[in-house]
Amino acid sequence: MGLIFFILVTIITEIFIWIFVGKLVGSGWYVFFWFVAAFFIGLNLLRRSTTHIMPQMQQMQMTGQMAGDMQSSGKYMVRAIAGFLLMLPGLLTDVIAVLLLIPAVQNVFKNTAMKIMQQRQQAMMNKMMGGMGGGAAGANPFADLMRQMEEMQRGQTGGQQYGRHDSSIIDGEAREVKEEPKRINAPKE
Repeated sequence: MGLIFFILVTIITEIFIWIFVGKLVGSGWYVFFWFVAAFFIGLNLLRRSTTHIMPQMQQMQMTGQMAGDMQSSGKYMVRAIAGFLLMLPGLLTDVIAVLLLIPAVQNVFKNTAMKIMQQRQQAMMNKMMGGMGGGAAGANPFADLMRQMEEMQRGQTGGQQYGRHDSSIIDGEAREVKEEPKRINAPKE
């Protein structure tokens, strides 16, 4: 309900700003042509930004881990948001989009987004653990998984203090599988 109310208020505010600026510059057509130009500028900005973002998103989806250069490509995410806002018809959203293109604002936005993502990830891990951390040794079924994830994060951030990280080592068990001989069944008459 709150989101619908916010969207409705934003649309009404944008219409009033459009009318006010149209009267201020002499014609609403100038504002309309600005919306058309801003749409194509935003579309171009969105396309260029997503070409940098999509490979990292695919890697994150496949591995379940944040790519190392995903943190450095936060500016592309902010530019994609700015491009989307430019595509929306409205002067208020265009002003917000132009503000997002300022490098200092991009850094603040990127750092805030990264903190929020880390907090959500930590909250999700705490929820998955479900209070299993305070028991006897070996009582936590996720302890080994958590240890491996911590080691991978140390390896990603460059904190390889505990030895060399070799990604070619595969941990597991081997067992011999005997293949059943293939049989040819004669057709039944």
